Amino acid sequence: MILQFSSNRLQCAAHGQRTGKAMNVFLHIGAHRCATTSFQEYLRQNVEALNALNIGFWGPRRTRGGLFSGILPGPAAAKGRDPQRRAGGRVQLHLTRSLELGLDHLLITDENMMGTMRENLRLGELYCGVGERMARFAQAFDGRVTDVMVNLRSLEAYWASALAYGVSRGHRVPGAMMLDRLVANRRSWRDVLTDVACAVPGARIWALPFETFGGRPEAQLAAMIGQQMPRSHARIRLNATPHLDELRGQLQSSVADQLPTGQGRWQPFDEVQIAALRETYADDLMWLAAGGDGLVQLKQDPDKTGQGMNPARTDLTRGRPHDNQAERVAGAG
Repeated sequence: MILQFSSNRLQCAAHGQRTGKAMNVFLHIGAHRCATTSFQEYLRQNVEALNALNIGFWGPRRTRGGLFSGILPGPAAAKGRDPQRRAGGRVQLHLTRSLELGLDHLLITDENMMGTMRENLRLGELYCGVGERMARFAQAFDGRVTDVMVNLRSLEAYWASALAYGVSRGHRVPGAMMLDRLVANRRSWRDVLTDVACAVPGARIWALPFETFGGRPEAQLAAMIGQQMPRSHARIRLNATPHLDELRGQLQSSVADQLPTGQGRWQPFDEVQIAALRETYADDLMWLAAGGDGLVQLKQDPDKTGQGMNPARTDLTRGRPHDNQAERVAGAG
């Protein structure tokens, strides 16, 4: 398997030398509930414009249509063949074809590479198996991944959205014990990003906050590629979190009665829990702003310029003004 993948890699490198071009390979791996579906639809709607910019796109319709089959272990018919080896060869073949098209950039986007929301809700923590999963994808791509892009979101908003999504699909309405467990769990985006960085050595790991790029797919793609992107179809919004009235309408009356009254978004956490989750997320952002231990880089908004020689103090600065930090964080957002 290693020799076969290395041979494919050498053939692709030789082809790149002949054409004088190298192809950047981006893995956009999620996370869920961070406008990933809307981003993928934006790419689909703009495929012709992206082709003109030499940008290729593989989305879930392709990756889940058999391309990634066998990369991750699972039930399979006994045919005397190694499904992981076959999956790696399949991915290498598709990469070679993309390179032969003369693409400068290839973007592969599928949030299920990280894991599933069902598993997150069942275990009560963020993507605990992401390291092993991404190591298998890195092996299938044979070291040709140049960048890995990860969306992250404030934890109280992420978990509220995930819980609403789960309840609308048959999960139980979370009780106080489950909510406490989610708040008390110390695994945060920092741990997820560190696992990804260790699993895909040699690739640049980028964090893209939902608060900056959610609902702005053209800005997110511009931050990835480094140039202006088409604005057509940039405000399509898919798979949004249902509001309470919509959510109640999707459920049986016995389940709907467990939800609070009101018309806005469902927020199952109380004020103290929200403050704790926001503080954890603020710590993650400060870690990223400080360099992410050299493992992860924070993507900035490409539409905003620097603040000059004397930038204003922001929430990413600690010190004496943060003596009353808990109250300040609770009121943020």
